[in-house]
Amino acid sequence: MTVASAVLSFDNPVFRTFALAASLMLLKLMLQPWMTVARMTKVKAGFRSPEDAKKSPLNPEPKPGQLEANEYVERSRRMNLNDLESIPGFLAAGFLFVLVHPPLLLAQILIWTYVAARAAHFAAYVTAQLHDVRAFCWTWSSLAVIAMAGYVLVKAF
Repeated sequence: MTVASAVLSFDNPVFRTFALAASLMLLKLMLQPWMTVARMTKVKAGFRSPEDAKKSPLNPEPKPGQLEANEYVERSRRMNLNDLESIPGFLAAGFLFVLVHPPLLLAQILIWTYVAARAAHFAAYVTAQLHDVRAFCWTWSSLAVIAMAGYVLVKAF
């Protein structure tokens, strides 16, 4: 087994940790739009494109206002946009972090801090907590990614 394949192996506990966390974050990223769809379906509103308000099998009785912003739907859209701003950076930084062989405990702390902070951010956003609460959660996830990227920079030079 080459060094590269050993690093990117489930025998490497750092890679295993990252793979588990990355899979959870990818599921979050891909399932959030389904929450938006479920909310649109529930309230029959929050549609975005003009053709969405036309009569169809999924919209048999279009009503005026279906294209207007609906806070219940928009909240889910904002959560999805926040995921799109955060999760790709974690995936990239985490992958590079694995490649520089960090200590397992450091990797576990940074990676699971990110996941826990994103879970807390989701809970805060879905329950409409104050910006201060959401920002607190976001800050921890951001600092974890910054620490991973910084560690990679230090190790790369």
